[in-house]
Amino acid sequence: MPDTVLHKTHIRWFYGLSLSFLACSLFFITREMYWLAAFPVFVAITYLAIFSIDTLLFIIAGATPLAVLINRESSGPALSLPTEPLLFGVMVIFILKVVFEGGFDKRIIRHPVSLVIFFQLIWMFITSITSTMPLVSFKHLLSQMWFILPFYFLATQLFRKFRNIEKFIWIYSISLLIVITYTIIRHAQNAWTQKSAHWVMAPFYNDHTAYAAAIALFIPVFILLSRDNTSGFRQRMLSLITFICLSIAMILSYTRASWLSLVIAFVVYLIYRLRIRFSIVAILGGSMLTIFLMFQSDIFIKLERNRQDSATDFNKHLQSISNISTDASNLERINRWHSAIRMWEEKPFLGWGPGTYQFNYAPFQKASEMTIISTNAGNMGNAHSEYLGPLSEQGVFGMLAVVLLIITVFYRVTVMYSHSKDRKLRTMALGITLGLVTYFIHGIMNNFLDTDKLSIPVWAFIAAIVAMDVYHSRPVLPSHNGNLQNKGILN
Repeated sequence: MPDTVLHKTHIRWFYGLSLSFLACSLFFITREMYWLAAFPVFVAITYLAIFSIDTLLFIIAGATPLAVLINRESSGPALSLPTEPLLFGVMVIFILKVVFEGGFDKRIIRHPVSLVIFFQLIWMFITSITSTMPLVSFKHLLSQMWFILPFYFLATQLFRKFRNIEKFIWIYSISLLIVITYTIIRHAQNAWTQKSAHWVMAPFYNDHTAYAAAIALFIPVFILLSRDNTSGFRQRMLSLITFICLSIAMILSYTRASWLSLVIAFVVYLIYRLRIRFSIVAILGGSMLTIFLMFQSDIFIKLERNRQDSATDFNKHLQSISNISTDASNLERINRWHSAIRMWEEKPFLGWGPGTYQFNYAPFQKASEMTIISTNAGNMGNAHSEYLGPLSEQGVFGMLAVVLLIITVFYRVTVMYSHSKDRKLRTMALGITLGLVTYFIHGIMNNFLDTDKLSIPVWAFIAAIVAMDVYHSRPVLPSHNGNLQNKGILN
């Protein structure tokens, strides 16, 4: 009987609260205050952030490819919804948990990759103080923190369970496949033209370069997952189908940088699979660099004779990669790079301040280098390089931090791959590493780590490598079978 009374009480509370909410909703709707409809969502997200933050991380991962950038054309701050407000909330919760509860794994804090990231953030803070536009720089620093804290530091704890790495990959990829389906339908409606390929992914992606970079990031992962004999037949087939879908989308994106990045990722794959010694790779790389420096004049003369612009024809489009004489896209990148180098020459150690390139590069353009898509106002975005951007904004140590991060990540994963006997771990580690190769090669010609679309998967991939290195590659720890308890900050 008491249970029946309690049950009836719960029902009364449920109906009472529901009717009260409906009454309040109708009241505010009549006064055109529609924001109240989001209140239940806010309550649910707050609950997850406090009691199940790992679930919230997966929700953000799934929402990222479908997020929409608002306020892009106005003078106010642009905002990616719903991901960036969620990331900010997770960052605040994470900081509060660390400050008041502690318990964050010191092995992650002391890991070489984490130490490089600390150096990056500290140097970014210093150059924000000395910035030519401190407010812009501190906003940029804050935005980087709401990517790094949730999807690097917190994600390492999420990936204490090995299966969560693959779960993250599938959740992000399923949303990305939705965007791909939408994009291909719109592309077909526009007769599959190369020109329409630049914008048919809107409003989910600004242009085809960021869209293709996200696709390229996951192609190596699904190639290897489809060949993973430790997984079941059904999972391998799903991975193969996903790989085929991603490949079709990549071809239709007409993005030369991403195509090139996949070719280089394949070369890196051969280096790992054939176990080519680092000394041999270093000698070959050094020899190629020496040959380039010795014959650079002849090489540039040859490149300047290439007048093949980007085209719908696949072969001609590939040839246009090396066109530095008439292709406006290539020439504009060179213009931005030269401007970044000139900015660095004027402020070599502290730079102009994080996030300030787009506001300062205009005077550093040369009329002879400007193109039909250049602007005297200098309001057309960033330096189109993950390396030269930090060089101009944060000085030589800014670029050094990026290079050091890449070297440290690849060194740790190489050691782990070489010594681990776990085939599942080796497959996942190699797939994620090759995905990162595509992005860091792509980063020579574009930079997207200031956007949620690429920053979230890139930092999550780095977190996965660190988590595998710390939690899953040591023989004294349980491996990917799920026995490892997810202790600490996520509880």
